[in-house]
Parts: sequence; structure tokens; C-alpha cells
Amino acid sequence: MPELPEVETVRRGLQPVMEGARIVAAEARRKDLRFPFQKDFVARLNGQTVTGLGRRAKYLLADLGSGDVLLMHLGMSGSFRVLKPDEATAPGAFHHPRGKDENHDHVVFHMSSGADVVFNDPRRFGYMKVIPRNALDEEPLLKDLGPEPLGNEFDATMLARSCANKKTSLKAALLDQRVVAGLGNIYVCEALFRAHLSPRRLAATLATKKGEPTDRAEKLVEAIHAVLNEAIKAGGSSLRDHRQTSGELGYFQHSFQVYDREGQPCRTKGCDGVVKRFTQNGRSTFWCPKCQK
Repeated sequence: MPELPEVETVRRGLQPVMEGARIVAAEARRKDLRFPFQKDFVARLNGQTVTGLGRRAKYLLADLGSGDVLLMHLGMSGSFRVLKPDEATAPGAFHHPRGKDENHDHVVFHMSSGADVVFNDPRRFGYMKVIPRNALDEEPLLKDLGPEPLGNEFDATMLARSCANKKTSLKAALLDQRVVAGLGNIYVCEALFRAHLSPRRLAATLATKKGEPTDRAEKLVEAIHAVLNEAIKAGGSSLRDHRQTSGELGYFQHSFQVYDREGQPCRTKGCDGVVKRFTQNGRSTFWCPKCQK
């Protein structure tokens, strides 16, 4: 599933052709994706100007001139591509093969900018929903989300406070969207490696007995910031389904320090350990047992 850097990359790719442009016509080519489309889904989009295109965690949010917001989630295999009358979009090459069947083009936005924005989703785990802006805070999909990891409010103090009484592992805590929004398996593994913290460590050890952040919390926040910013700069990670709206790959997978490197030498300077993999909460965890404590 695309994580924060991939969704932010998509947002930046869509912004030039959607923000400030009018949805001349919207098409929903089936009745549902992961969830059924609202009966008035197309009617509430047609003719509306996209006044802003933002992101909350792994969701894209398109503000409309009507006061509504179009909420979009890529799901497991969803992707957007931008088609312009005067250019072809290169499909790119993928680390794993990806379906390119146009039968999976389920939603199309014909924009006044001259572009067609196409949502393709072979597995149909993505979803879209139109919500009044003034009801956004109470939207069940959004209301329990934690802070943005690249936002000003996310720091070592906040992370320590959120983890202070948790009896779960550090990795499980970071994957909890109520603790911090937008992180997924790849970037949690990478951040923990950079901070030299074991994914098995108790989350509560990020805080002192008084609830103040430890040095571990400071290092972890710094690592999260660095990993996410580098991944966004690289266009995200293309493993199975992610591609940029131009059709290009993301390239951060070439910078993985630990993820998907089972059996390879640890890249920490001076460490002669080997990357291991184990299953944690139903997901693969990659780490170096020698330097991550």
C-alpha cells in the first residue's frame, strides 16, 4: 500500500493540472471501488473548481468551490495518471509487473486545464467520497488520525507522550495511525534502522518515568523526518504498484538501508551484522539485530 511519500508524490503530480482548474466532467465507470460511490458522487463534482489539493496521512483531499471536499485513497493498487492532448504518458518499468489494463480505469476527471486525470485500480481497494468541508473533522476515516510526521506539531515530546504507557512494540506503535499518521511498513523499518532502535523494543521506552522524551525519541523523530523527506525527493518507492502521475518510477527503493535486504551486510559503518527478517504483527520486519537495540 502506498505510504506518505508516495501519496505526497502523487499530490504534487496532480497539483499543476487540478488545482485552480474546473472539473468539466467526472466519470465513474462502475458503481463502486472498495465502497459504493455516493448516488450523487458525479453530480457533486461536475462543474466544480478545485481550489486546493492537499494531503492528510495517506489521503488526498481536493477542496471544491462548492464547499465540499473530494477525499481519495489509493488503496493497495490505485494510481493516477495525467493524460494531456499533446503528449503520451510513459508507462515506466516496475520492480514487479503491474497491470496496465485500461479496463481498470474506474474514475476519470476531465479538467478545464486540458488534462484528463485517470484513476486506475486493478484490485479496487481504493475509494473516493465527497464530504462537506465543515464535516471533515467528524469524518470517520479521518477523525482519529494522529499528527502528520512532517508537521510542526510532531516532535519528540509528542511522540514520547503518545508512547509513554504503551505496552506494544515500538514498530507497532509507529504503524498505529492514531500515534502518527501516514507511516507504513517500509518507512518504519527504515527509520528504526537509522535511529539504531530495535523494532522489538517497547514503545514506552521512548519516554522517561515523568513522560519526557528520551534521547531515543529525539533520534527517532530525526530519522523519520530524514527518511520521509528523502523518499519524497526521490518520488517515493516503486515496488509493486506505485508510479508517479507522469508514469515515472519512484526511486527511493534504491536507497533502502534495510528494507527487503534480508541476508545482506548491514550498512551501518563499523557494523559487521547481517540484515534479518521476521514476521511482526503479520508483516515483514527487516532489521540488523547487532546495531539496532
